[in-house]
Amino acid sequence: MADTMGHSATTTRSSSMALGIVALALAPQIFEFLWSFGTIAGLGAGRGPAQVLLAHATALLFGAPGAIFGSFGADARKAFSSDVLLALIYSYPLFAVAIVTHFVKVRSPQDYIGGVVLMALALFALWASSDLQGMRGFSFGAGTAPRMFGVLMLALGAAIALTGLVTEGPGLSHYAWRGPLFVSAAIVFFALAIRPLGLIVTAFASFMIAALGTHETRWIEAVIVGACLTAGCAILFPYILGLPMPMFPRFLIQ
Repeated sequence: MADTMGHSATTTRSSSMALGIVALALAPQIFEFLWSFGTIAGLGAGRGPAQVLLAHATALLFGAPGAIFGSFGADARKAFSSDVLLALIYSYPLFAVAIVTHFVKVRSPQDYIGGVVLMALALFALWASSDLQGMRGFSFGAGTAPRMFGVLMLALGAAIALTGLVTEGPGLSHYAWRGPLFVSAAIVFFALAIRPLGLIVTAFASFMIAALGTHETRWIEAVIVGACLTAGCAILFPYILGLPMPMFPRFLIQ
């Protein structure tokens, strides 16, 4: 009975890790889908939610499988859309890792998941640099270094993940979601609000959102530091660096 219970617990953990890797494989598509809602409110430019959902669903279900069974020549690769390349280079390999994870016993979950995350970062870098010029003869192109580091990181991540399969190690520790959640929310808010709200309001509000990432925040000090950083940004970006960033909300200027 102990063996049965132990096997069941291992299976449950492997299934949970596999589902997490599937979510990681779809993370760029989910992020763009959530980002696209900003276009409805006029906070950003790009495709709308329906367009994003249809494009990625088509790429995952039809475009990428068709590319796999088709030609992988250079000319054919240029014809692939960015959504299809994202599915081919990033999502599908992680789907394969998730399937393997479901059926194997992970002896060191912490090492295994850490290796898979490194692999995901490497695959994303390879996709992001896929439209850059590579190496021609002895001359290096803009995409040479990203691809070299991407391949090295992919190999390193695979080695760490393999270590997690064959050696005993620590399990997954408790994940503190609050910090990454609010810091990510602050970054997304800054990207969406910088044009309509301007640098001063957006920078200060983003700092306050990031300050919610810990329960140890002292709000009087946070407001003072946020005001100082906002003043520094208001001087640095438009005047010292010469970046054309709006300073005040659009409705006040108009």
